[in-house]
Amino acid sequence: MMTGFAFLETDDLRGEELALRLESARGAQPEKRWLPAYYFDICLPDGTRIGRCDLRIGHNDKTFIGGNIGYTVFPPYRGHHYAAKACALLFRQALKHGMDHVIVTCAPENAASARTCELAGGRYMGLYDIPSDNEMYAEGKRKVMVYRFELEGYE
Repeated sequence: MMTGFAFLETDDLRGEELALRLESARGAQPEKRWLPAYYFDICLPDGTRIGRCDLRIGHNDKTFIGGNIGYTVFPPYRGHHYAAKACALLFRQALKHGMDHVIVTCAPENAASARTCELAGGRYMGLYDIPSDNEMYAEGKRKVMVYRFELEGYE
């Protein structure tokens, strides 16, 4: 459990093609095993909102199944590897919090998300059962592909 957690600056989360704009930050909810999290809009340099992403800080059983990072790119903007580029920006924020790795997961039938994980440098760890006490199980999901990203070398 994290004590004394502080959210950090996010204005530097931008690259040549994308910027992450902080939408909200939410503290941990230990009773639900939820970790502190940042929620971002994924934006083009002109400010056009093209998707969303989030970053959960820390590790527990929930992030192993649900991931530290979640993302979606709106349909008109897919096919440009924006999700992988957003992940690279989120890796910077994770490093600021002293994280040495992050987990990203996806449904086995989501080939695009699996490809995003590969493009972003993830190491496939395997296909795991979703525990029955996890919110994803209640949504009807039963399996998840787990990718691990080592953060050494990201800036």
